Amino acid sequence: MLDRLFALETFGIKLGLENIRRLCDALQHPERAFTSLHVAGTNGKGSVTAMAHAALVAAGLKAARYTSPHLTHLHERFVIGDAPVDDETLEIVASEVLDCADRLQRDGTLPAPPTFFEATTAIAFELFARARVRAAVIEVGLGGRFDATNILEPPVGAITSIAHDHQQHLGDTLGQIAFEKAGIIKPGMTIVLGALPGEAAGVIDRIARERGVRLVAAAAGARVASEMEEGRARVTIDTPHGRYGPLRLSLRGEHQIQNALVAVRLLEAAREAGLDVPHAAIVRGLEAVDWPARLELVSLADGGQVLLDAAHNPEGARALAAYLARWHPGRPALVVGIMRDKDADAILRELLPVTSAVITTAADTPRAMPADELAARVSAIDRGRAVRVSSSVPTAVETALEHSRTVCVAGSILLVGAVRDALKRRDILH
Repeated sequence: MLDRLFALETFGIKLGLENIRRLCDALQHPERAFTSLHVAGTNGKGSVTAMAHAALVAAGLKAARYTSPHLTHLHERFVIGDAPVDDETLEIVASEVLDCADRLQRDGTLPAPPTFFEATTAIAFELFARARVRAAVIEVGLGGRFDATNILEPPVGAITSIAHDHQQHLGDTLGQIAFEKAGIIKPGMTIVLGALPGEAAGVIDRIARERGVRLVAAAAGARVASEMEEGRARVTIDTPHGRYGPLRLSLRGEHQIQNALVAVRLLEAAREAGLDVPHAAIVRGLEAVDWPARLELVSLADGGQVLLDAAHNPEGARALAAYLARWHPGRPALVVGIMRDKDADAILRELLPVTSAVITTAADTPRAMPADELAARVSAIDRGRAVRVSSSVPTAVETALEHSRTVCVAGSILLVGAVRDALKRRDILH
């Protein structure tokens, strides 16, 4: 089954809703079987999705989440309660969804095979419907307007941030990108907004007014007091609906304060829409959420450390750089691998000033920029920087540890996933 599913990756990214609509229609609309919370944004959407899901579970609701991409194993995308779906259930449901797609192709209903993301989205909806979940937090894959998740009709949603990423699909300006993200806005919804640049905010405000949608700026009427403790924020969040904290955020980094505020306002909106999410459950969600490879610090037996972060665009790299500057001023070694379609130079300009030796490598995908090409870019930006090339991801980390007792791994979710998997295999990370 997995071979059949991953074979769909050859069709690449195809934005549009017709395939997923026809597929879900044939499956008798599993996406309508639960209350959905829809989360879009350039950065922060995964963290907000994870926080909101953790709070729903803490509230005692049977809740699910769908995120992408996965770090190492496909089942990470489909979480029900506290755990990913088991492999047997995933095999059964995925096979049935793929069989359905094959039938639709044979009778002409589907003019082309579904993409990998369309198939996994349909699988997520079917898994959640069969499990009879009460609510599911669904992360947008790419953009919003033509993302396969956008057949949902949720009561609430969020747009966490807007910055440059995936310009080949979403446009070159923040206004164009905002227009695509605003595609999740549907009449009757409440949409929570993170801190957005003016051009993007203007586009979203116009679309919301046209569609009769209530916008809630996360910061409007809110007050956040915070202090950082060993890389994590201790916060007190006051909104017009209550006080949360003081509490310590589970996820590291100052940027998670804004994500936590968006998650709180999203959960408040969900409560207004009929989901029973008590105050204490929201607090518990922020304190207990587990979201791997987002400033995840792994301690090694010899005293070394590996910091895993999924930063893969300039804004994400900027947040990582701010964290390193404050909490690792000794400048750790950097293991970096970046995809061909990313702004590698902008990412490197953020990370090079706060790191020391650089080891370039590449995740196991044709999308990855070759390690030697990436090394040349490092040298062009900083001619004096020590840089080495490694064809093996695990070897790259070992090489980095020869230069520094702390190593930062970043630039690609696939790269960070590969390192995380290698650490698990060595029984370092559980």
